[in-house]
Amino acid sequence: MPTFDEVLQEAGEFGRYQKRVFLLLCMTGITFAFSFVAIVFLGEIPESYWCRNSEVAQLSRSCRWSLEEERNLTVPRLHLDKSEQTQCHTYDIMWNISSSSLNCENPIYAATNLSREKLPIKQCEDGWVYEEYRTTIISQYNLVCTDAWKLDLTQASLNLGFLIGALTLGYAADRYGRKVTYLISAFGVGLCGIVVAFAPNFYVLVFFRFLQGIFGKGTWMTCYVIITELVGSKQRRIVGIVVQMFFTLGVMIIPGIAYLIPSWRGIQLAISLPNFLFLLYYWFIPESPRWLLIRKEKDKALRIMGDIARHNGRYLTPNYCQITVSDENVTNPACMDLVRTPQMRKCTIILMYAWFTSAVIYQGLVMRLGIVSGSLYTDFFISAVVELPAAVLILISIDRVGRRLPFALSNAGAGIACLITAAISTDLLWLKITLATLGRLGITMAFEIVYFINTELYPTPLRNFGVSLCSGMCDLGGIIAPFLLFRLAELWVELPLIIFGILGLVCGGLVLLLPETMGISLPETVEDVENLGRSMRNDKKEKMDTPILDSHLKIDVVRL
Repeated sequence: MPTFDEVLQEAGEFGRYQKRVFLLLCMTGITFAFSFVAIVFLGEIPESYWCRNSEVAQLSRSCRWSLEEERNLTVPRLHLDKSEQTQCHTYDIMWNISSSSLNCENPIYAATNLSREKLPIKQCEDGWVYEEYRTTIISQYNLVCTDAWKLDLTQASLNLGFLIGALTLGYAADRYGRKVTYLISAFGVGLCGIVVAFAPNFYVLVFFRFLQGIFGKGTWMTCYVIITELVGSKQRRIVGIVVQMFFTLGVMIIPGIAYLIPSWRGIQLAISLPNFLFLLYYWFIPESPRWLLIRKEKDKALRIMGDIARHNGRYLTPNYCQITVSDENVTNPACMDLVRTPQMRKCTIILMYAWFTSAVIYQGLVMRLGIVSGSLYTDFFISAVVELPAAVLILISIDRVGRRLPFALSNAGAGIACLITAAISTDLLWLKITLATLGRLGITMAFEIVYFINTELYPTPLRNFGVSLCSGMCDLGGIIAPFLLFRLAELWVELPLIIFGILGLVCGGLVLLLPETMGISLPETVEDVENLGRSMRNDKKEKMDTPILDSHLKIDVVRL
């Protein structure tokens, strides 16, 4: 009886049908990138803001002061040791506005006999005044001064949502199906995004950002698994890399959206509403036939394979109806399934560490590098363009030398680049920036490779759940990275780079322990994964035995 991969080869491994599905699902990468990086523009720091004083504001209206004059009477002047008070404090003066002695020429001296340098100050109580041509969540909810940390909370809540979504929706996709999980997630992202745009207060915004993260991770991971399960082994590496290029495309597009829309609510709506279009995929995207076979729904799987063959201009011979169905009992995925057998346990531990390392180094280098100064929109676009060569390098190498070696070299290369950057003097700033950029290129390659290696190392019943669970470590790394960077930099500015370097080098060594998956069909059962490990050990044993056999032959020849 033919296996699924044999039937897929007869129906067409990457024909017109798969290309259509692939292109449609790639759009998910763009919208996921929007959610992932939008905080940079939703929470753009205002160019100038200061503490509002209601009494001074009333005086300003009466005296017809300019905004600059009002600011001079509100914000304490710069002090050598208290410069931070210029934006977060105001003068503590009893202005006595009704007094006739108060004049518009010199109101401070009319209200107090103290010089400006000796005036008492107090914390801001009446809000802030923002000089900006666009609104952000910072100005909307006053996320400045003592509340500045709340901006980080909005992104942390999104990453926490990614983590929870990886666990819950990854499980749902393996139990209830890829397609239904994808459609529900797409609707959830759109709905939560709208609520975020019209959130009545900050805490509602944080909560629905969290929910948006849950559903966003569901769309991203499920679309990735659907794509890889519909194509043959030779095409998996191409589709796995290209779908991530669409993520980079989304990172390149969002600065343009933010530049054209001056309101954070408008930006939020612009990046959320497209998710509702994915509901139309109900009529264009099939359920994964691999998953259907594992769930013993053979008839549905055969109908989908028939559609694939017909759209690809192929004909399936009658024996395809005898396609092999797994003999294993239908079970729901569980966390223990990922660590119950030796090979699965080794893959899970190494992949979790690889996801965590990729996230910490990638986000750490992005936040530290800064690339160029100037316009936020230009800088952000350039930082996205830097990621494009990574996909080209992967496409060139992945089918020539396999998965493991590029994966190991990209991690180790990023680690070495970080260590060398830390050792170079700031006098050679151009060299530090160049090496840091090379480090980011290396870790971007690692980030893209770990996606499809993770997919290729888990069996079909556990694939979506396993990929989602392992990638959850990426979200944990995303939460930790900002704190790791800024807190260690307070001790020594180069210390984070040394930590990044060590993480990358260790990861480069560990991934060499993974089995090679180049040209191998996707594993259908846990036993298939265990066989990958046995094949790797047998290959090593044969290589070790070959020189010994050759030496015995030479000895025999000499004896003759």
